[in-house]
Amino acid sequence: MGIVGESGSGKTLTALAITGLLPPNVTVAEGDCFFDDTSIKNMDRHALYVLRGGSIGVISQDPVSSLDPSFSVGSQIAEVVRNHRGLNRRAARIEAIRLLDVVKLPDATTTYKKFPHELSGGMAQRVAIALALAGQPRLLIADEPTTALDPTVQLGILDLLRTLQHEWQLAVILISHDWGVIADFCDSVIVMYSGQIVESAIVFDVFDEPRHPYTRALIQSNPHYSQQPRTMLPAIGGTVLPPGQWPIGCHFADRCEFKQDDCVIAPIPEIVVGDHHLSRCLHSDALLSIEVKVRQSHNE
Repeated sequence: MGIVGESGSGKTLTALAITGLLPPNVTVAEGDCFFDDTSIKNMDRHALYVLRGGSIGVISQDPVSSLDPSFSVGSQIAEVVRNHRGLNRRAARIEAIRLLDVVKLPDATTTYKKFPHELSGGMAQRVAIALALAGQPRLLIADEPTTALDPTVQLGILDLLRTLQHEWQLAVILISHDWGVIADFCDSVIVMYSGQIVESAIVFDVFDEPRHPYTRALIQSNPHYSQQPRTMLPAIGGTVLPPGQWPIGCHFADRCEFKQDDCVIAPIPEIVVGDHHLSRCLHSDALLSIEVKVRQSHNE
């Protein structure tokens, strides 16, 4: 599953809520999250400790910051293996080296002894993935795992994640700004804006028939889908509002070209607009008719 949206939409905060890692000034006001039919919201500290790093592995946005600079990367992986899988010190070291080999780091034994500052960005990301795998998770949350990496390294990281997903039978939540990554990697996608899910669907349905103006605007502003060379890309005017300024009605209304009076008077519910396709827009049918006309004009 992919989660996409501008910075400030709530993607990372959603991942933190799933793992019970919300900052002290944030709390879950309503709703719940379940893992194996068990409420994460109501778990005690020990249960959360067992869940995080065990059944749920997390790859953070900045892999270097998730590593302790005072210890070798291998010893940090071995510590997770010992804590979550009960292996002794020697067995944990062997398993840590194996995991470094699984993520395709050259000379895993030498890499085990290196410190975070000795790693390149791509190597640090692979170590972060090995760290997330150390507890044998069933769910992997990858928060923008290719940010700040060059395109070749990005491709290698995504290929690695895809291989691990199939070989380890992992469920993956992938947070990204990149629609190309979402289309290439994900089966389904959630589009977030100002703390809300505004659209969710099978990934190709979102590309073929976006049913929320925000989704449509995001796709149109992606350089990969530019139709005319040497022309300005469409951009979404304005900025994402902070939580204290969210309106009563549609959170996207002030930036939306399809805004009407009924968009701002009450909260907008999620509406079923197709098979496994939800949209938080009162005028998604009008948006669909526009998309159909655009496709017809392109075919002509």
